[in-house]
Amino acid sequence: MEQNFKPVDKLKLQTVVPKELAGKRLDQALATIFPEHSRSRIQTWISTGDVTVNSASIRQRDKVSEGDKIRIETVLNEIERNKPEPITLDILYEDDALIIINKPAGLVVHPGAGNPNHTLVNALLNYDANLSVVPRAGIIHRLDKDTTGIMVIAKTLESHTFLVDKLQQRKIKREYQTIVTGQITAGGTIQNMMGRNPLNRKKMTVTNNGKLATTHYRLIKKYQHYTHLNVQIESGRTHQIRVHMSHINYPIVGDPVYGKNRSVKKGLNEELRKFILNFKRQALHAYSLELPHPLTGKEKTFKAGLPEDIKGLIKMLDTYDKRKTR
Repeated sequence: MEQNFKPVDKLKLQTVVPKELAGKRLDQALATIFPEHSRSRIQTWISTGDVTVNSASIRQRDKVSEGDKIRIETVLNEIERNKPEPITLDILYEDDALIIINKPAGLVVHPGAGNPNHTLVNALLNYDANLSVVPRAGIIHRLDKDTTGIMVIAKTLESHTFLVDKLQQRKIKREYQTIVTGQITAGGTIQNMMGRNPLNRKKMTVTNNGKLATTHYRLIKKYQHYTHLNVQIESGRTHQIRVHMSHINYPIVGDPVYGKNRSVKKGLNEELRKFILNFKRQALHAYSLELPHPLTGKEKTFKAGLPEDIKGLIKMLDTYDKRKTR
């Protein structure tokens, strides 16, 4: 149901402080909860009285507590608004509470310094103008620009609050499929601390100064030089699966950041070698999402089939393996 967007001058956001942000400054907590808004903008809203905590105005340096109810009501300047853009969405399911989409490769989720527009947020605002009053246009979780797959969008403030809470409680189950370089012989679990790489802030790394990240993986199929995996994450750290698979020396095929120059194994025939070299994104797809429905509380499962490029990679690996076994 494509709609014409009507600009909304007023922005209304509300949230409840989670346990992990208790003790943080108000501006720090809000910058974490609403990363699509800059910290300086949030500080301005606090200083002008547009932010209340438990119905009272406090200073930006004041600390918040778990369970504090924060409300933001402010007027947006034209430059602050994310603009609707007619970007096609692959919608798998929709009802009064949520939208389930299948994100393509190349689509950034949130506007940012390097991507001010042409994002999923812009596409959602064009699809449904009512999402302009829902935090992050209803987006509950992210996928990297070149990771494909299933995402849930909350259509109302109530649904957004419900789903964010369930995500924090790890009640939303996300499963991925990926092709990694190297032959893994058994499934396993990777658990360590992850944080920003001190030498390159655009990259993540395993570090003692990070946050706990847990990734479970199991075999779908072994090939001579590669492995098709099912992956499930408990936490949702930036680039988590990509970093973890690289950390145990099984980088994802095509990953330009964490698997650069490591996708091609020795002994490949020329056809397969060229195919792998031309696979220009990480072979990672979010294929399954299980969550309690915001209106009924009942568990629902949604799936997004593998995209054509990953299906092509699997077909090529199957063909190569059959030749080797003849």
